[in-house]
Amino acid sequence: MATTLPMMTILAPKAALALAARLLEAEGFTVVARNDRGDSFYLTLSESPWHLRLSNHARTAKQRARRTDILTSLVIDAPRSPDQVRILVEGALKNYGAALALREAQASVSGSRK
Repeated sequence: MATTLPMMTILAPKAALALAARLLEAEGFTVVARNDRGDSFYLTLSESPWHLRLSNHARTAKQRARRTDILTSLVIDAPRSPDQVRILVEGALKNYGAALALREAQASVSGSRK
């Protein structure tokens, strides 16, 4: 007897980005900016000067040099399942936390020099 597997929901990149933004907002992030096309979001925690970038494309070297306030980027450039989006968001949160800790450590070291 053959059994059928439930169909896995696959989200188009734009829908996957929207889900990722909602998941990040549930973690305390706020969307503080987005581009005109709606394919890049910039999120931050409370009043932090540091950002997490959520987009459907990677940043160029010029963009990375110009926006040093971005600690990490989450790129969703292909269809993903909701579970895959959740896993990507979890990874971005870990990367953001690690980068934030590194920045804070660097600031405390540079602040303690005489």
